[in-house]
Amino acid sequence: MKLVIAEPLGIDKQDLLGYVFSAMAADIEIVYYDSPPAGAPELAARCAEAEIVVIANTPLGAEVLRQCPRLRLISVAFTGFDHIDLELCEEMGVTVMNAAGYATAATAELTLGLALSLLRELPLCDQLSRGGQTRPAPGRELRGKLFGVIGSGSIGLRVAELARAFGCEVCAWSRNPKPVGYINYLSLPELLAAADIVSVHLPLNSNTRGLLDFSMLTLMRPEAVLINTARGAIVDNQALAMLLKSGRLAGAAIDVLDNEPPWPPDHPLFDAPHTLITPHIGFATREAMHTRAKLVFDNIGRWLAAQ
Repeated sequence: MKLVIAEPLGIDKQDLLGYVFSAMAADIEIVYYDSPPAGAPELAARCAEAEIVVIANTPLGAEVLRQCPRLRLISVAFTGFDHIDLELCEEMGVTVMNAAGYATAATAELTLGLALSLLRELPLCDQLSRGGQTRPAPGRELRGKLFGVIGSGSIGLRVAELARAFGCEVCAWSRNPKPVGYINYLSLPELLAAADIVSVHLPLNSNTRGLLDFSMLTLMRPEAVLINTARGAIVDNQALAMLLKSGRLAGAAIDVLDNEPPWPPDHPLFDAPHTLITPHIGFATREAMHTRAKLVFDNIGRWLAAQ
């Protein structure tokens, strides 16, 4: 059986292979690529003969899948499936497994870091300090703010826990609310209208794509800030930029846009005031990369054991 690790997974090759060999007893041919594929044709060439493919956040669509007749398992080194053609996988009889939970701590901690950076204007303070200037206008504290969490999966709940530790009140909206004593569940419009900080923690699917459109974003108070460390397409980023530029929102911190970075320099959010942009780093900590690799290959080991 041939296993293709189609792109690097953010850890040293020897550490990665250690996770492979600790998870699998079967006699498997392993092919490892230490650079991302240049595009779909190169990805298809890498995966064409594989029974098992490991992929991270590189899109794996029909163009590639149809060139992989032997494929039986995709182990996704990522939390979401939105970059995988799941319908075609089902049609082809290909099992798809993900690495759920590997980046919970990393993404939640980034979310609180972005909230602090927005409220205390840390990037501006850095620029002023380097330019020999004095401090900006006084910032704001997290303590006492109403922190709104959209989506109460594992990341959303960890964000709620951290926000509470900073002295925030916490409200949330979710289609599947988890009963937590200190979280006040509201409707989505109620949350947007009330929260000082709104943080997005939803998967991207047909129900959530464009969920925070212009009409929803305009419910937020002018003093509020938006944080998105989930998926870019959940938010109408054109509308968000317009609201920021018109002063109808106090700020935004965005780790994800509609596609993966690098992003075009003329993106409308790039010149919006009081806006932080990070290049999809929510998941990217050393600890998370090792947790991810272990999950990916443990998933493959369990799948092999069940065959």
